[in-house]
Amino acid sequence: MTREDHQAAIYGRRFAGIERRRLGVWRVLGQRYFQRWIKSSDAVLDLGAGYCEFINSISAAQKYALDSNPSTSIKAASDVKVLSQAACTPWSLLDNSIDVVFTSNFFEHLPTREALARCLAEAHRVLRPQGLLIALGPNIRFCYDVYWDFVDHHLPLSDRSLIEAMEIAGFQEELVKPRFLPFTMSGRVPPQAWLVRLYLQVPLAQRFWGKQFLIIARKP
Repeated sequence: MTREDHQAAIYGRRFAGIERRRLGVWRVLGQRYFQRWIKSSDAVLDLGAGYCEFINSISAAQKYALDSNPSTSIKAASDVKVLSQAACTPWSLLDNSIDVVFTSNFFEHLPTREALARCLAEAHRVLRPQGLLIALGPNIRFCYDVYWDFVDHHLPLSDRSLIEAMEIAGFQEELVKPRFLPFTMSGRVPPQAWLVRLYLQVPLAQRFWGKQFLIIARKP
């Protein structure tokens, strides 16, 4: 079995039977929260796009999904261009061609810190000046007891360690929420979309249940 086939098997098992509910969660997250950082004229890259829930849910002039998972091409909407490649190799995008790079629950799947550095360097290269890198991921500071419950988690990251890596890559910190989404917001049993809308409106709930960080960094 190839690495790509193994990856597809993992996600096929993990998300079986819950795809519609996950899609509802990401419609809320994309349209009601993350769209505020994305203009209709922007070019947006979804890094580690997986089943394309994020990139399919937002509005932008140009939309790209980068992932080596064969399922990404199947799940991408018709207005999304899929880049079927490994994230640690040079991306098939021009320098200074993207306004926003978004990634969710992806960096922890990278095998090494060096691989993370290569991804951040590529994000910096393709982003236009003042472009944004938006990253979501499990914060090991708050979910260390369940962080390794997924067979494809390799790299332990916190908001602090990822900020340091981003700054080394040339980014400037814009917004940091150490506690944003619950660890299982779109996991094995995703909540109903209306609960996600309510959760986003209550900052106290995020401080109490948040186990994933949200980091937004800018390319100078």
